[in-house]
Amino acid sequence: MTPETISVIAQETVMVALKIMGPILLSSLAIGLLVSMFQAATSIQEQTLTFIPKLAVIVVVLMIAGPGMLQMLIDYFQDLMREIPNLIG
Repeated sequence: MTPETISVIAQETVMVALKIMGPILLSSLAIGLLVSMFQAATSIQEQTLTFIPKLAVIVVVLMIAGPGMLQMLIDYFQDLMREIPNLIG
């Protein structure tokens, strides 16, 4: 196994992780921004106010995109397992 092979596997792993976590992080960021704007407009300075909306949005995103995310992870893992003989041989 060469350093280039390890580098390619690491890059693929990072890309799959970004594709899986991207929708969750972006939706959480968006709802946090909206709640912060609402807090600034109404002068409500409660620190825990953003927790429930973020949690609700994350649950909704996981319900909608979760099966696709899981399938992407399964496909990557199966491809990686199929490549093991080529990687070590």
